[in-house]
Amino acid sequence: MTTNTADINPTLLGVFPGAIDAIPALAELRDETLRHLQEVGFPGPKHEEYRYTPLTRTLEKLPPADRVATAEVNLDAYALPGLDAILLVFVNGHCVTPSEKVDGVVLKPLEEALAEGRGITHFAKIADPKADAFVAWNTLAWNHGFYVEVPEGKILEKPIVIVHISDGARHATRNLLVVRRNAQCTLIQKFVSAGLVQDYVNIVNEALVEENARLDLYTIQADMPDQIQFNQTRVLQKDYSRVNSFTFTLTGKLVRNNLGLAIDGQGCESHMYGLYLLHGDTLADNHTVVDHLKPNSFSNELYKGIMDGTSRGIFNGKIYVRPNAQKTNAFQSNRNILLSADAKVNTKPQLEIWADDVKCSHGCTTGQIDEEAMFYLMTRGIPRSTARAMLLYAFAGETIDAVGLPAMKDYLMQRVSQRLQHNDL
Repeated sequence: MTTNTADINPTLLGVFPGAIDAIPALAELRDETLRHLQEVGFPGPKHEEYRYTPLTRTLEKLPPADRVATAEVNLDAYALPGLDAILLVFVNGHCVTPSEKVDGVVLKPLEEALAEGRGITHFAKIADPKADAFVAWNTLAWNHGFYVEVPEGKILEKPIVIVHISDGARHATRNLLVVRRNAQCTLIQKFVSAGLVQDYVNIVNEALVEENARLDLYTIQADMPDQIQFNQTRVLQKDYSRVNSFTFTLTGKLVRNNLGLAIDGQGCESHMYGLYLLHGDTLADNHTVVDHLKPNSFSNELYKGIMDGTSRGIFNGKIYVRPNAQKTNAFQSNRNILLSADAKVNTKPQLEIWADDVKCSHGCTTGQIDEEAMFYLMTRGIPRSTARAMLLYAFAGETIDAVGLPAMKDYLMQRVSQRLQHNDL
């Protein structure tokens, strides 16, 4: 079931036109996307993909976008300490840091790149606007974002860190990343709320990872207690490429993360890690899709959640193995701990296999903290609160252990430990 666009609050549609209007080569795409969105509308409460996430209803209740309280932004407060990186800072979608030049790497505003013809063949092809109404909305509404192209054979030693700061304005951001053959790149995106009113951010990321290339993607949602966020990341992998994806949701009012990998090559390797620590009335919804299109590839997915208060976690993971994708190994696991009687989790791992020579498995678990383990630690003189934090950290730590950047791992360990030590879930 969908909602007719004519009945939707201007919060959803009031930011048109977007940057796409100024790019003649994308005029047909814009018209098609607008017609599609007007036809299907936004997902309503009976839409299966948004069954537990009332994103449309929540946005309709927000005040108009021009009612914004602006706060001063302290950039240093949101830095990632100890990380030597190429830093870009966006405030309400606008880049406020000078462009940093990296030898051979194209790093520029997306609207400029598309106007020059860069990335035009990939834009809105990896993330299909017709696959999701909020992706369609982003395609029409975005005004700012970045384009990164790592040339063939280039190993980018420093990670690219994008800090997205919102002070209450509604905005849509679009990013496109191309990692050419035999190249390597790490991209970290951190989301922050600095304003005095609830904000809504719609962000879409598209990434192409060519033959024998590697991309490490980090999404950190750690300083956005009242933010409503729709985050769509789609990655297209070619032969013998490798992708590592990490999604850490530590704060947020209502967060929807859509992550999809299209493995369109042989010999690919893909790892997806997620951790969500929820408290109060926070809702975090993680939808993942791994689509194996070619043979001889491997994917592994591990998402973990800890929920307290009246919070709600959702995990919906899909693995597709197409008829040509023989010799595929694909594994998926979702594990959850509920710390209160009112916390909830809805988990739905799915496998659809059309090939017969594969190794695939999926599973999910949900339970409470292990009281026997708690008792064991307490009999050794450890206070109950510390014992609780130790067990929860051991549960969550498996996702952090996979992080390859030492400074990033230390930052995440510290943030998670602080939350658990103070029972702040």
